[in-house]
Amino acid sequence: MAEITAAAVKSLREKTGAGMMECKNALTEAQGSEEQAIDLLRKRGLASAKKKEGRVAAEGAVGSYIHMGGKVGVLVEVNCETDFVARTDEFQALIKDIAMHVAAAEPRYVTRDEVPQGDLDKEREIARAQAKNDPKNASKPDAVIDKIVEGRLNKFFEEAVLLDQPFVKDPAKTVGDLLTEKVSKTGERITVRRFARYKMGEGLAKRDEDFGNEVAALAGN
Repeated sequence: MAEITAAAVKSLREKTGAGMMECKNALTEAQGSEEQAIDLLRKRGLASAKKKEGRVAAEGAVGSYIHMGGKVGVLVEVNCETDFVARTDEFQALIKDIAMHVAAAEPRYVTRDEVPQGDLDKEREIARAQAKNDPKNASKPDAVIDKIVEGRLNKFFEEAVLLDQPFVKDPAKTVGDLLTEKVSKTGERITVRRFARYKMGEGLAKRDEDFGNEVAALAGN
């Protein structure tokens, strides 16, 4: 087993935000593998976050991000339990990161629970039709088709749901994983309540003219 050095513990702590002892224990259990230690800490952080789900997160802040010279703008509300945490630089940086992610990744919902049942049924219907029309699946039983459909639905969630999307600054983890890390570090429940994404000109009817006819008209033809 690789020696668990202070530098290794420090590196893991900087990447995960976990405590020094938690990092040392995770590295020991993972036999020195930083990647496996990160997985262990994330799993433990998730368990910690689950314990906090019933707690009220009524503090927090609204942050913004403007991109592409004002072409895209985002407002996002992130909640925590205390004003003390809300005012920290780390929490404010988290809000900025999430707003920037929303600008880049264009999620439609915060959580899976927000996806309307009608939209989910439509996606499931399309996924099932695609699976059955694929010649490679012609002889596969319905149970296998069901698994294929669920896999495609998970892909839909990864594209449309904020917490399921790979984080733009570190695609190895999701936005949900990012929140879990912050929960583990702060000891408070942290949630994204809502966001709004604006793209200049989106939804407006644009002028659509036949340039050739316009030139002909000017020429008197």
